[in-house]
Amino acid sequence: MTILYGISNCDTCRRARRFLEDAGVTYRFHDLRRDGISAAQVQRWLAVLGSETLVNRRSTTWRALNEAERALATRDQAQALLVAHPTLIKRPILETGDTLHAGFREADFRKLLGLEGA
Repeated sequence: MTILYGISNCDTCRRARRFLEDAGVTYRFHDLRRDGISAAQVQRWLAVLGSETLVNRRSTTWRALNEAERALATRDQAQALLVAHPTLIKRPILETGDTLHAGFREADFRKLLGLEGA
């Protein structure tokens, strides 16, 4: 099952959803704000992607954090921060089976979904 994690009003997530729909990929959209995210899920993402990839340091949420909260964005402590502030997660997150990918680039999605040359 392909799952796209993101936020419904995020432009990048909208582009990713449009790409998946145009490519005929069946997927489920999980809105991080509305549906939330579990600590176990975030921990798995951190183990695979790392905090440098998973924490969106360009977001408005990041800029609103104080220095003590930003210091929690390390690999060992980022889990609680990301669960408390799901908008800090780089998005979208594409999960296909055992594969995880953060961010949207059409070429990356084509490769991950086996759509190259399509």
